[in-house]
Amino acid sequence: MKISTRGRYGTRLLIDLAQHAGESHVTLASVAGRQNISVRYLEQVAVLLRRAGFIRSVKGASGGYALAVSPEDISIGEVLRVLEGDMLVADPPCPEVTESRLQRCIRLAVFDRLNARIAKVIDGQTLASLVGTTDPDDAYMYYI
Repeated sequence: MKISTRGRYGTRLLIDLAQHAGESHVTLASVAGRQNISVRYLEQVAVLLRRAGFIRSVKGASGGYALAVSPEDISIGEVLRVLEGDMLVADPPCPEVTESRLQRCIRLAVFDRLNARIAKVIDGQTLASLVGTTDPDDAYMYYI
């Protein structure tokens, strides 16, 4: 499983909107500048996120986008599933195909466990939990 640019940029767009939730709306150009992302690409991603109900658009010369849902109510898992589809490392077995004992063992011991752990991580993170986070390697170290 690999998260595409659409999933990564869409997540960054939503986090940026959450960080600027105090503003009535934010232009995609300002998000693109802060996130170093193409405005045209953000427009495509914004359409998908608006259809899914995560963001709302404000029309007009001073228009832009804002979150339609509270950041606490949007999980990263929901966002990635809208933008990427299912987040499975391996597809479940087809009902018409009989699994061998080895295939079933591998699926149960590896793939199903990976799927469950991935779901736990991405469903356990909300936009609100990621707002204001920083890379620990970039943080300042203070000694007393």
